[in-house]
Amino acid sequence: MENTIPNTAAYFLKKHYGYDSFRPLQEQIINCILLGRDTLVLMPTGGGKSLCFQIPALMLSGITLVVSPLISLMKDQVDALQANGIEAAYLNSSLSYGEEAEVIKDCISGSTKLLYIAPERLVNAFDTLVSMLDVRLIAIDEAHCISSWGHDFRPEYTQLQMIKEKMPHIPIVALTATADKVTRKDIITQLNLQNPEVFLASFNRQNLSLSVKTGMREKEKLEEIIYFIRERSTESGIIYCMSRKITEKVAEVLNGNGIPAKYYHAGMSANDRSQVQEEFSKDETPIICATIAFGMGIDKSNVRWIMHYNLPKNIEGYYQEIGRAGRDGLPSDTILYYSLGDIQLLTKFAVESGQAELNVEKLQRIQQFAEADVCRRRMLLSYFGEAYAENCGNCDVCQNPPKHFDGTVVVQKALSAIKRLDEKVGFNMLIDVIRGSHRQEIINLGYDKIKTYGAGSDISTTNWKQYLLQMLNLGFIEMAYDEAFSLKVSDLGKEVLFGKRKAELVLIRNKDFTVSKEKTKDKYKEKEKAIPKAVSPEEHFTDELRKMRRTLASLENVPPYMIFNDAVLEEIVKKQPLNEAQFLEISGFTQFKFDRYGQELLAIVRKHTRKINPAAVSTQAESFRLFQQGLSPEQIAQKRNLGISTIFSHFAAAYQEGADIDLTQFVSNEECEKVEEAVAALEGDISKLKPIFEYLKEEIPYHKIRLAITLMEN
Repeated sequence: MENTIPNTAAYFLKKHYGYDSFRPLQEQIINCILLGRDTLVLMPTGGGKSLCFQIPALMLSGITLVVSPLISLMKDQVDALQANGIEAAYLNSSLSYGEEAEVIKDCISGSTKLLYIAPERLVNAFDTLVSMLDVRLIAIDEAHCISSWGHDFRPEYTQLQMIKEKMPHIPIVALTATADKVTRKDIITQLNLQNPEVFLASFNRQNLSLSVKTGMREKEKLEEIIYFIRERSTESGIIYCMSRKITEKVAEVLNGNGIPAKYYHAGMSANDRSQVQEEFSKDETPIICATIAFGMGIDKSNVRWIMHYNLPKNIEGYYQEIGRAGRDGLPSDTILYYSLGDIQLLTKFAVESGQAELNVEKLQRIQQFAEADVCRRRMLLSYFGEAYAENCGNCDVCQNPPKHFDGTVVVQKALSAIKRLDEKVGFNMLIDVIRGSHRQEIINLGYDKIKTYGAGSDISTTNWKQYLLQMLNLGFIEMAYDEAFSLKVSDLGKEVLFGKRKAELVLIRNKDFTVSKEKTKDKYKEKEKAIPKAVSPEEHFTDELRKMRRTLASLENVPPYMIFNDAVLEEIVKKQPLNEAQFLEISGFTQFKFDRYGQELLAIVRKHTRKINPAAVSTQAESFRLFQQGLSPEQIAQKRNLGISTIFSHFAAAYQEGADIDLTQFVSNEECEKVEEAVAALEGDISKLKPIFEYLKEEIPYHKIRLAITLMEN
């Protein structure tokens, strides 16, 4: 007996996404949207904000328009929706006239539920689209782009102000992963949202580790990065760089050391950028060295680490970029490298920008974060207005708490030298003078004659850089950006210089995994020569699932993570599901996925289950036992709280293993003949049931198709 399909958010969550429960706030947001309220959603990257408008789109009649800023982002999201059995499309410049007409036709017919579109395209075609389509919801993704206070302002977004004027009764949901209080307020004003409900999800991504490394020389930094990547040779990651030139240099160094990497920046052609991004998404290129131009369109769930080769210009950008790691919820690393040169260059950019005061303030906040000697996660969450009562235990500060020492004498040496040099020098010259450098320039300027010349020769250049950074952050010195970044002693610094105040500094730590180039190479060669370690059955199992995923992804021309992500893969290896019901118990695995890939997966799992856990048995035996006791399939389904199709899959599996059960009582000869005809028309392909189901005009249900195929094979 067929049940009426429920129109609840929980039903669509399970059907299309494979989850049994919502993440915090998702259900409340969905209900608010369904009530027709304007809504502002702040949810971290990887936090599930897209689902907040996708589920209402499925529940509402008509179509949902989704404003999205990048072609690549639209394509990724539409591909992901289609991979979950949701009809979605996009309109952008990548389509031909004929393709556009086909998209519009599907939207008018009602078969497409979500239409992704660029902001300027929506504004220009708004009246035409609205007259043709039954628009019930408008979602504006990356909504911080509308605010000049935000970190990624895009003028084309400001045109969206007209939506509310033209369609005052259509609810708007604005979504962003990063926006401080000022930006949030501006989004509401700019979009003219009417009494909106504002939802602030937790910004705490616990699976991301946070680390910062300061004051390293270029050579040291590159050696450390090479070592880090070699220790994680199967993982995918992004290295964000300050400039185009640096992306190319880092990629060249990595490739020169046998590490496949490509660069990405705005100076490349659109085709080249698109190709690099596609290769990264499909796991063909594991590492990308990129400027911030790369990332907004990245929906890849298995990025295992993010590095910042340079200090980002603000916390919003940093948070959004690290959020691209670990979107599948598995542990992932983030590392930020930070130097004096970064501060000088970024300050120059900030001072010369159109919003100098704001951008300098934002730069100072990310600088404070980088120099923090308290839990970094607490500091990061505090920036977004979220209190976090305890230390996280998953950042470098928590794992290796800094030790402080009385650094008054160190600070006084630096401050005295700054004063004696008439507050006219920058960091590098100051360090050279304090350390007693014999550079000709220093001799010519007479700096070798001042009293503090060579007073800090016992401290290395690298350590002096870190101490000066601390002094800058503690407010003992100031940098005159308009005087070639010369250093000045602040009023607070004068108190230390004249003995009225003590200065406490953080003791500089030893490097964690810095290894000399020679040692790194030696270690790498030793690994190559080493006898391969025995591979466990679980590793064989995982490897075969990955290969199957790559093959399916190649056939469907989508990234492998869209077939199923790493978290699902891990659950399959861990739980060893042996039938449809057990697969559907895996979080993130859906009926749609089982219908498409279930037979291939079952074949692999059954093969490896015998190796990993010989005692494992299918629950099909219990269903068959109840059937032998005289219960009908419907009664068994009710008793076991399983779907009727699952019970029939148990019967089919039992039949294949030699059980005495007559499947013809559940599927007629006529139905078997129709299935056989469909299989023949599809060139004998029985790996996926959906094409057969569609060929038969959806007249024969899936469970009968499965039973008919079982009879054909035996």
